[in-house]
Amino acid sequence: MRNKLKALYELQEIDLRIDGLDGEKAQLLSEAQALEAKLAEAREKIAAKREEVQALEEEKGALDANLASENENITRSETHLKEIKTQKEYQAVSKEISTAKKQITELEEQILQKISAIDEANGEIAKREAELAELEGNVTAQQAELQQKVEALEGGISKDVVVREETVKVLPASVMKRYSKLRDQRRGVAVVEAKEGNCMGCNMHLPPQLYNTLFRADDVITCPHCQRILIMKQEVQD
Repeated sequence: MRNKLKALYELQEIDLRIDGLDGEKAQLLSEAQALEAKLAEAREKIAAKREEVQALEEEKGALDANLASENENITRSETHLKEIKTQKEYQAVSKEISTAKKQITELEEQILQKISAIDEANGEIAKREAELAELEGNVTAQQAELQQKVEALEGGISKDVVVREETVKVLPASVMKRYSKLRDQRRGVAVVEAKEGNCMGCNMHLPPQLYNTLFRADDVITCPHCQRILIMKQEVQD
């Protein structure tokens, strides 16, 4: 039984180490995902700005068409003006021309505003594209570094898994079942040290008779308070 308790203690150490490595790996993968999200956000902002430019170009196109139409109207009206014979008709056409010229002035102002907005948006796109290129370079370097760390962790996990499989072989199925259940219930810690009369898992005082029994290391004994498996470290390390 002493060897089985020693194997349980070693198994706990291996599992905690694997838990730690898995946690580090998860953190690294999370960081990698955060970098990808940062790139995606930068690209989405550029795409949105390009859509804004496209919308401005379409609005400018509509204004250009209206401007051309108004200029054609003026040309026709001015031609017609030369053929008019009555004062009343002359005044009506002149008013049309005046109104059209006013509309042209307004359209030209709106077109200039659109051109300015387009230039500003294109400048913003160029700036963001330069920032994105720099960010992509930085992210690529960071991701390569993260990947190296992940691979190193995976190597460590693989080695521990091999050792774990060998350790499990000496433990009865009933003990492994209890161990696994406790791991699930106690945040990964199923085996704890008993020291100076106390359970180091829950820090509760152990009954003296139970504590003394641990020195013999001849049975799997659990804490009456937290139900974790108790070991005397010096007994299983000898």
